[in-house]
Amino acid sequence: MVEIKKYHLPPTHLIPNSPQPLLHYKGLLSEPSKRRPEDIHDTLDGNGWETQCIFRYGPTQQSHYHSRIHEAMVVLSGAAVIRFGVADTDPDPDKSAWGGAREEGGVEIAAAAGDVFVIPAGVAHKTHDATPSAAFSLLTPGEGRGIPAPDVREALAGVRLSGFTMMGAYPKGCGSWDFSVGGDDVGNFEASWNVPRPEKDPFLGDSPDGIVGQWTGSARPKGRTP
Repeated sequence: MVEIKKYHLPPTHLIPNSPQPLLHYKGLLSEPSKRRPEDIHDTLDGNGWETQCIFRYGPTQQSHYHSRIHEAMVVLSGAAVIRFGVADTDPDPDKSAWGGAREEGGVEIAAAAGDVFVIPAGVAHKTHDATPSAAFSLLTPGEGRGIPAPDVREALAGVRLSGFTMMGAYPKGCGSWDFSVGGDDVGNFEASWNVPRPEKDPFLGDSPDGIVGQWTGSARPKGRTP
């Protein structure tokens, strides 16, 4: 049975976060045979989610969130720490990763190959301490907001994984992801909070163990307000 961890992240001064919990399916795909990108794509596609990218992550990145779309992130290789729920307070991502230039609060989660995260719209995330060390790179064709290939499954099968890599997928028909940083939506956090829940969980489908049971209707999150 999959281990599911839930994290309720209240809004900060700069980040909407969400009334829905961040879900971490720890070790869901821990067996290497389950981490073939093309097979993962088949599962996502069958549950109404679109594979849009595979990125290899560098040492760190800017904290950001997707303001109008939910995201599923699948760790394909490597390990890293992912910080959720707070904004950077310095444009230098190194200072925010290791120098304390960030908002108070949030949660840091050790991510390993086989983990899956289902991230509600509005929840900030930032990857750092990625191993093995490698340069940041998009590994799939296109610009990361969809895979422009005649056969997406074939394109994914051709990806060679190295370093810390994650696949990003999003509910079908909801467009592509944006890259919002702290402060973008102050005064309009409700737009992220009210993004509709997808019909199915990206991996658990109709099971109440996934978002079908864990995400309720839209509601104003508790905690700090903008």
